[in-house]
Amino acid sequence: MEINDDIERIRKKRMEDFMKRFGKGPDEQDGNRPSKPEVLNDASFDGFVKNGSLAVVDCYADWCMPCKMVTPIVEQLANEMKGVTFGKLNVDESPRMAMRYEIMSIPTLLVFKNGEPIDRIIGALPKAMLKSKIEGYL
Repeated sequence: MEINDDIERIRKKRMEDFMKRFGKGPDEQDGNRPSKPEVLNDASFDGFVKNGSLAVVDCYADWCMPCKMVTPIVEQLANEMKGVTFGKLNVDESPRMAMRYEIMSIPTLLVFKNGEPIDRIIGALPKAMLKSKIEGYL
C-alpha cells in the first residue's frame, strides 16, 4: 500500500508542477463567460461542430493522465477565446466519433472550421502553444 501512496504523491506533485508552468487551475479563472467546454457524445457531436465557425473538440478519457493535465487548459481557453466554441468528447463513451476521426492517441484536439475538420492537435501541449495554434484559424 505504501508504494501506491508514493505513486499518488508523485502524480499530484507532477500535476501541480505542470499547472504552475503551463496554466492556471480552473478556480483561478476570471470573466463571466462559461469556463467549461460543452460535453459531447456520438449524438450531439455533428450538430456542435456545425454550429460555430470555429470549433475545438477535446477528445479524452477519464483514465488518461495527460488528458487530465490538458482539461484545465482547455477550460481556460474556452473562457478566454472569443469566436471559438469548445467541446469535449469522452472517447470511451463515444466510440463512433472516435472511430470516425481515427483517434489513436489522447488527448487529441480536433479543430473544425465551418463544420469541416481542418486540424488535429495531439498530446499534452502547454497553454501558450495550444492558444497560438487555435488563434491561427480565427
